[in-house]
Amino acid sequence: MRRARGAMPAQLPAAEAEAGLRRLARFLTRALPLCRAHTTEFYARGLWEQLVAARPEVVLQTLRRPLPEASGIAAVQWDDDKFSDVFCENSSKLINVPLFALAAKHYSLSSLGVCTPLEEILEALRGDSQGASGIKTDEFMNNKKSHEVQAMSELVDKIAKYCGLKQVIDIGSGKGYLSSFLSMQYNLKVYGIDSSKTNTNGAHERNRKLKKHWKAYQSRARANSETQGLEKANDRPVKNEIKCKAISEKPLNNNSSLQSQDQGTTQDLVPSCVFTEVSISETSKQTEINFAQAQSDESKLSEEALALLSVLPADAAEVFSSSQSNYGEICEEEKRQRKMAFIKAKVSKSSESNLYFPLTSYISAETELGDIITDLEDCIMVGLHTCGDLAANTLRIFTAKPEIKAVCSVGCCYHLLSEQYENQEDCTEEVWGFPMCQYLKDKGWCCGRNARMSACLALERVAVGQMLPTESLFYRAVLQVIIEEIYGVSKSDRHVGKIFSKSSSFLDYVRKSLKKLELDDSKLPDSCIMDYYEKYKHRMNELEAFNMLKVVLAPCVEVLILLDRLCYLKEQNNIAWSGLVKLFDPVKSPRCYAVIALKKQSCL
Repeated sequence: MRRARGAMPAQLPAAEAEAGLRRLARFLTRALPLCRAHTTEFYARGLWEQLVAARPEVVLQTLRRPLPEASGIAAVQWDDDKFSDVFCENSSKLINVPLFALAAKHYSLSSLGVCTPLEEILEALRGDSQGASGIKTDEFMNNKKSHEVQAMSELVDKIAKYCGLKQVIDIGSGKGYLSSFLSMQYNLKVYGIDSSKTNTNGAHERNRKLKKHWKAYQSRARANSETQGLEKANDRPVKNEIKCKAISEKPLNNNSSLQSQDQGTTQDLVPSCVFTEVSISETSKQTEINFAQAQSDESKLSEEALALLSVLPADAAEVFSSSQSNYGEICEEEKRQRKMAFIKAKVSKSSESNLYFPLTSYISAETELGDIITDLEDCIMVGLHTCGDLAANTLRIFTAKPEIKAVCSVGCCYHLLSEQYENQEDCTEEVWGFPMCQYLKDKGWCCGRNARMSACLALERVAVGQMLPTESLFYRAVLQVIIEEIYGVSKSDRHVGKIFSKSSSFLDYVRKSLKKLELDDSKLPDSCIMDYYEKYKHRMNELEAFNMLKVVLAPCVEVLILLDRLCYLKEQNNIAWSGLVKLFDPVKSPRCYAVIALKKQSCL
């Protein structure tokens, strides 16, 4: 297939990617115990005394200052051997907090220099294509999802055009936000595959509703633009204005609203501007009736029919000034043109192919896509926040299947990754989510679930004031001490869950938690519970400081996982270009890095 003009930006050589991974792994070998510790066990295991030599107030004071001031040596050329001064050689405790902060910053993706700027990617992929018309995604989804879909869909469309592809496979498509937008905004044929039947059914219904409103939204946007132009051109007052029903700024009712892909959040997935008194579905039916009535009674057209002109495509009706003609006095030629335009629009709608197909299937590294998609053709595979192993398997499928010419994957939920060298006696899998590259496999590298959970923490959000929930974490850590000392239980299959938000005090929190854990709280008087609270409350700053250390280190663990995936791609012989790209604003969307790869020309 012929590609558009332009060449991809220079990519990070495989040797440099592995060198960065080696340096990071060396640092994390010493630092990872901080992340492997579980906050729940903070007091029960004496984690502060075990892992940190510095005082908690020193840690908090240091980490709350800007990095150059905190480190005191930020301007000094970094030497990888300096990290040996961060931890005590004998006890392995953290002793140099400023140097720790500097090291964590040094091993971030931005400092390692392993990312390709998004602007360079977009410029290289631009070719002769023009930008899509400005459809505002924030009118169809919440702010976070809008930001993600807008950025990723633009990139995916440009990659598809660059490679001459028309088909997209969205792995872990969830409720179909990205898939729907790619198909409607960019006219790509999208197959959204999700393992949840509930998500697939929801995506079907959401796509049906969205398609119904999509053209109305586009027409309304164009009509507004044209109306503004006419108003500017006409300085004199308009007489005999046509009175239309007002357009309401209220969202559709709950029956027409669509839930957000983010759990626990509900946001309308339809334009905020809709007609009052009639829904869009009723509008379509009423339009047909009104046009039929126009044939038999030329002077009788309802207000709804006039308002519904904005539902038609932009070229379905000419823009006319009410100062030149009254609606009841429309000439025969104009009525005929409008009728023909309406019929044409209906034919076009009936013959329109469905460009988005939600499917239900569990995806693994061995999945045969041809068994799921009967008309599989050369395509690009994408994934927006694919959980756990699915992100890794997306890359494996990409490298193995000749039909997949490009990939754009943003992973999440690192704690759900399977690890080859974690609990090996319990593992029966042959393919793991981590590690993927040969270097970490040879080293038998293991992060551990708690460290992978830490990788999900959002340093950028903490940096802008979205602090960690210290009090709730403190409650849970003290509760663990009570459970172990009073009830002799160190492990339980039951979880406390979100009891904190439902509790009025620490005493109330403990009572509710014990009941949920099915432990007899009658043997524990109120005074005993409060004694535990008093014993540890002055040490709350230790827990806060410890969690800040984990937050600062979190990006390094994420970098390890991402570089592992990048190095895996660079080990493959059929890859022409691969890289990491910061795709989203990390404050809006913390899991913001995309793994992108294109196959060699001979594979296209």
